[in-house]
Amino acid sequence: MEKEKQKKIGLFEKLGFLSFATSSQTLLTFKSTYYKYFLTSILLINPIAASNIIILGTIWDVVNDPLLGVWANNIKFKSGEKVRPWLLYTAIPFALGVVLIFTDFHVPEKWDIILALVVFFFYEIFNTFRGIPYNGMAALVSQDYSDRKSINAFRSFGSSLGSGLGTVAIPIIIKAFGGLRDHKVINSSDSTAMLYTAILLGCIIAFGCLFHYFTCKERVPQTSENEEKIGFVETYKMLFKCKSWVKNMFYTMFYGVSSSLMASSITYYCAYVLNDSSKSAPVMGLYLLFSMIFAILCPKIESLLGRKKTMALAAIILVLGRIPFILNPRNIAAFMLTGVTSGMSMAMSFVMFSTNRNVISDIVELQNGRRLDTIVSTGDTLANKIATAVVDKITLVVLAAVGFNAALADQGLFQNLATQNAIIALLGIVPAVLGLCMLFVVLTIDTQKEYDEALAKAEATGK
Repeated sequence: MEKEKQKKIGLFEKLGFLSFATSSQTLLTFKSTYYKYFLTSILLINPIAASNIIILGTIWDVVNDPLLGVWANNIKFKSGEKVRPWLLYTAIPFALGVVLIFTDFHVPEKWDIILALVVFFFYEIFNTFRGIPYNGMAALVSQDYSDRKSINAFRSFGSSLGSGLGTVAIPIIIKAFGGLRDHKVINSSDSTAMLYTAILLGCIIAFGCLFHYFTCKERVPQTSENEEKIGFVETYKMLFKCKSWVKNMFYTMFYGVSSSLMASSITYYCAYVLNDSSKSAPVMGLYLLFSMIFAILCPKIESLLGRKKTMALAAIILVLGRIPFILNPRNIAAFMLTGVTSGMSMAMSFVMFSTNRNVISDIVELQNGRRLDTIVSTGDTLANKIATAVVDKITLVVLAAVGFNAALADQGLFQNLATQNAIIALLGIVPAVLGLCMLFVVLTIDTQKEYDEALAKAEATGK
């Protein structure tokens, strides 16, 4: 691939990143909200078996992400590109996977379990390949730092927009297809409505992939002409040699756990502490609003403070925003503040660790003479997946340990005090601790210094 003269990235190309992020997050919100219901309430799979399907899917993710990432890194397409073509080749198969995981095949439960596992594995394979361009392309369309910041801001804005669409629009779409009639939760009568919704989202996902593919270009070539395939062990030796990659992974994981806790704990808090699920809507609205605002503002903030200080500020906002809620957890204003500050912190964190990841790809290349964008990106994707699984597990274990009883809400009764305090801790204290962990990582990471040192060494050795 010939090196092009660098030029500023245009708006249309950035909109490609936004459309991809928006469609992806809309789907993620739909899946995280309804997939468990689909397994238990439409396929009528035993809840324990359903949870095992999700656990096995997570284990499969842990196994396939690094393996597929290494394999993909050794692939070079006829165009000379290594990342962008995945957008084209995964668009339709992944859309099909979206449809399949929400399809009722009308078979006995044993076969439902087997088919659910098979289609879930199929879905996750192509989800992994989609994660490669999602996280890797920002480093390859441009070497200009301001372009990368702007692209990641568009991605963050798109993710927040997708979360809003998934939260607000999906129930309306399900109802438009004949679901959720005379009941508030998914049941067996909603099979067709869920399938049609999945088909629509599959089309949206395919469009997001293809629009991104046709509007972006892979411009950053590998500096070395070495095209020798790299093995699994050698690949990860190269990655762990880069201290910023390891630390950025931890920052990403702490961010992922905090973000997932925000989404799940708000629902529990409103339903089982305030005893009014509807009160989650304005807080989530504030969260999404401030996420979008600070996705736009983040590049300007970073220009004033620098990347490291902006990452530290995001962590500090997350911690300080929880203090009023920790001190007075039943105060609505304090609760609202968690939504505002979480939106600010999460948007800034996303833009900054994504931009950090783009620089890390450059560091790895300077250190080893090979670009490993596919591995760098699948590593962060895996960190987020593990974070989500950890949140699900911790939440369920903690609630079970303190005597949580979902039936009490239907009787108009509150949960016991231990359950309420556990939910409050998951929404207040735990994210504050995670924010402190993020701040600690920021204080020990210096990606720019590592980049400058790697560049100076490469120039000195003539690489």
